[in-house]
Amino acid sequence: MKNNILVIGGTGKTGRKVVEKLKALDYPVRVVSRSASRPFDWNDQTTWANALEGIEKMYITYQPDLAVPGALDAIEALIKLAKRSGVKQAVLLSGKGEREAELCEQVVIHSGMDYTIVRASWFMQNFSESFFLDPIIAGHVALPKAEAKVPYVNTDDIADVVVAALTNEKHNGQLYELTGPRVLTFEEVTQEIAAAAGREIQFTPISMDAYINMLKQANIPDDYIWLINYLFTEVLDAEGNNVITGDIEKVLGRKPKDFSEYAEETAKSGVWNKVSAGIL
Repeated sequence: MKNNILVIGGTGKTGRKVVEKLKALDYPVRVVSRSASRPFDWNDQTTWANALEGIEKMYITYQPDLAVPGALDAIEALIKLAKRSGVKQAVLLSGKGEREAELCEQVVIHSGMDYTIVRASWFMQNFSESFFLDPIIAGHVALPKAEAKVPYVNTDDIADVVVAALTNEKHNGQLYELTGPRVLTFEEVTQEIAAAAGREIQFTPISMDAYINMLKQANIPDDYIWLINYLFTEVLDAEGNNVITGDIEKVLGRKPKDFSEYAEETAKSGVWNKVSAGIL
């Protein structure tokens, strides 16, 4: 019998792909988010019990990131309630190189439930679905830490690993570190995107202070500015964060997607060509 699976953040970057893949395998999936018909709001614990009712397994993504203040308390409260509700397994999306996220991992590991920790490097999709997109569309990317090398991972690969963990008990008790097959600097990323999109995109290294000022001028919310500052100053070039792992191949039996493959696929969608298409 196939288990009832809850996907928290089922409309997000990885969650929506996990939902698609589970449904394709005929698993009963409950998708919850703040706007779902059965809502789940991390800031409103009164929404949690209804979301967990009748659920046996769950995939947890915390918005905006496990590093933010309050995340640890929320994960502790959720795991406690999930156990009382009869949930047997939790798969947690975590962040590579984030000390705060590792504290959240420990809550899940020591919960007494079956668990899998999916600790991911920075997403390739940050350049097409997140805060790096607008500068690419504008044709001028200015970022700090220009020398940092990151093994960007594709959210398709993350979703495949999560689905494997939710549907095969051999992944119980495992911690997987997910990376792409090579490291790239921001300038190299910009060049690959420019080549795939067939347009010119400039890259300029700037200081962290200048970047924070740019975000403030763009009216980015303060809590996101805090998070971005944390990710750039504490996580991006943390020791070991540029290490490439073989965990995707270990779980899926195939190599992870390369950034060039992501760039070619994404360029075909036209998301990076809105300026030339006259949309902006």
